[in-house]
Amino acid sequence: MFDAAVFGSLFLTLFVIMDPPGITPIFLALTAGRPGKVQRRMALQAVCVAGGVIAVFGVLGHQILNYLHVSVPALMIAGGLLLLLIALDLLTGKTDEPKQTKDVNVALVPLGMPLLAGPGAIVSVILAVQKAGSVATQVSVWSAILAIHVVLWLVMRYSLLIIRVIKDGGVVLVTRLAGMMLSAIAVQQIINGVMQVINAA
Repeated sequence: MFDAAVFGSLFLTLFVIMDPPGITPIFLALTAGRPGKVQRRMALQAVCVAGGVIAVFGVLGHQILNYLHVSVPALMIAGGLLLLLIALDLLTGKTDEPKQTKDVNVALVPLGMPLLAGPGAIVSVILAVQKAGSVATQVSVWSAILAIHVVLWLVMRYSLLIIRVIKDGGVVLVTRLAGMMLSAIAVQQIINGVMQVINAA
């Protein structure tokens, strides 16, 4: 009742798209200055939000997009614009100001969505669930989704140890680097969405 090939294929696809190693500096930058207990809770919240969003789209993805008359390229462009706004805040240092970040739960946006549960992950899951014709394949698909979220939680949960090593100065550096990486991801996501619109025209 388990298809290892399907599990491995989807797990690797989601690993590349959701990028657990790459999310580490972004998570550290967005949660900098908060107590360790709060950061650990935010890591769990981000994974739960991402898992919930992906599960909903896995079950009802096509119906939701069709009902809203939203295309996949539009979803990609919107997600890219949202990430770009967050990236600009990281690059300009606005996230260093307590009044702007302490009351904001970044575990929901942008960590949970669209960083983790972004358009790429959502589309991959929708297609994988669609192609799963047997019970064994369905079990494999949902097992891969669960496994990647466990990996994401472990990576973010234990990335907090890095803070003890790099201190405040290192966190500032990580924040700027995260902003650069996130802006590149956002621009690439927008480009991919625009190219899909052009190709479909």
